[in-house]
Amino acid sequence: MRLEGKVALITGGSRGIGRALALGFAAEGALVHVNHFDDASDVVAQLGGESLDLRYDVGDRAQVAEMFSRLDRLDVLVNCAGITGWTPFADTTADAFDAVIATNLKGTYFCSQEAARLMDAGGAVVNVSSVVGSRAIPNLPVYGASKAGIEALTKHLAAELAPRGIRVNAFAPGSIDTERNLADDPEYASRWAPHIPLGRIGEPEEMVGPAVFLASAESSYVTGQCFFVDGGWTLVSPFPAGYVDAASDRNIG
Repeated sequence: MRLEGKVALITGGSRGIGRALALGFAAEGALVHVNHFDDASDVVAQLGGESLDLRYDVGDRAQVAEMFSRLDRLDVLVNCAGITGWTPFADTTADAFDAVIATNLKGTYFCSQEAARLMDAGGAVVNVSSVVGSRAIPNLPVYGASKAGIEALTKHLAAELAPRGIRVNAFAPGSIDTERNLADDPEYASRWAPHIPLGRIGEPEEMVGPAVFLASAESSYVTGQCFFVDGGWTLVSPFPAGYVDAASDRNIG
């Protein structure tokens, strides 16, 4: 019950890591509101009680403002909403660029801005980055730039909000067993496992512990940090031959 009495908003909470975080935060005692862009009915049903089903596009500034107008209190924001946007650098269109930056970076920025207006001292913002924010993988230049931007934003917001007692941190998942990754490659787990020092990909539920740590009083003297949750992948950083081209082809074909 490390989050008992806290009110949390999880963006991108309908599936994957966001879904695991929503359920995990609730198990730790938080009242969890779920933002999503598709359908979060099953998650919200499991949360029950006073949890809000917030269907808004975080890449749209007006929708972000409307979403936060429905909240009268917030202790924890987790910025998890994101899209990958597999596109070779030479083939990236302005629309593709804008879509990824809007959801990943712009959404994180303006959700954090609105959240800070609701938070008192002790509030926490947890940003979900990616190992691709600091390690290069072909065909993900826009996604990587958006995640690197999130890590820089984490530091700037931590410094700006520290006088108010609001902490801002991030964590960067590596290869995780999510619907999105399996859609890119049905053999995702077996392709990536040999390249990860721990010998396997991660599960969404394994992201709950790091996020709860950053959201709770256990990290009361931690701000402006980003750490990897990747099974050791960033120690060596190899990737499966042919994977990046196959994933890109599935997404833009």
